[in-house]
Amino acid sequence: MDTNPSLQSAAQPEIAFETSRFGKKLAFHVRKGLKDRPTLVFLPGYRSDMTGSKAEFLDDWAIRTKTPYLRLDYSGHGQSDGRFEDGTIGEWSGDALEIIDRQTDGPLVVVGSSMGGWIGLLVAIARPQRVTAFVGISAAPDFTKWVWDSHLTDEQKARCLKEGRLVEQSPYSDDPDLMTLQLFEDGKNHLVLERPIPFEGPVILFQGKMDREVPWTISRSIAACLKEGQTRFVDIEDGEHRLSRPEDLALLEKELDRLYDRL
Repeated sequence: MDTNPSLQSAAQPEIAFETSRFGKKLAFHVRKGLKDRPTLVFLPGYRSDMTGSKAEFLDDWAIRTKTPYLRLDYSGHGQSDGRFEDGTIGEWSGDALEIIDRQTDGPLVVVGSSMGGWIGLLVAIARPQRVTAFVGISAAPDFTKWVWDSHLTDEQKARCLKEGRLVEQSPYSDDPDLMTLQLFEDGKNHLVLERPIPFEGPVILFQGKMDREVPWTISRSIAACLKEGQTRFVDIEDGEHRLSRPEDLALLEKELDRLYDRL
């Protein structure tokens, strides 16, 4: 399937849907661009979707640079079918791969935000011949493991084991945070930081030193699983988790321009 025969207008692309292997409608936007530019793929974070500020910023960048661009909603997120609480890393990474495989051709640059960073690494591992570079923004691979091991209290763990879910106040939304026992258990099957990551392309990791959700040391753990010299760190001393301020997005633009010039 050729997604690049001509350039789309700068208008917002219409939402489209693919039916997943589980029969759920998965929402995505695809924007065409120049054939010689790798498709940019944005993978949002936990409880986020393809209408967030970073996704929209990348859409503007793709228009300016004539870069083909794909963004999507996992099942249970945004405009896709499904209940959020039924989702797992395995299902969401499978959703991403299904849409990528059906809607893009050729090389890819994958950008993953927070949980999307974990899913992006799984995509890079699954499609090493296609993913030419990976960009993580507050990337949170294996978060189900380190949240369970280091962030949850004994009381929270006991409650999750008993009730099958953990509901806590969210710092980012009026809706509470929800993590299910199924999510924690499934995460064990998709850990990437316990062995070398089989990906050869360049990796850029944006990390805020003031991030309260993802410890900045996670970016170093990612790099430790890659080859020496493969990773470029963009540490933002006053940056928090979202990294959506104008100055954060300006750094992202600079790094993407530099990356695409080298590809």
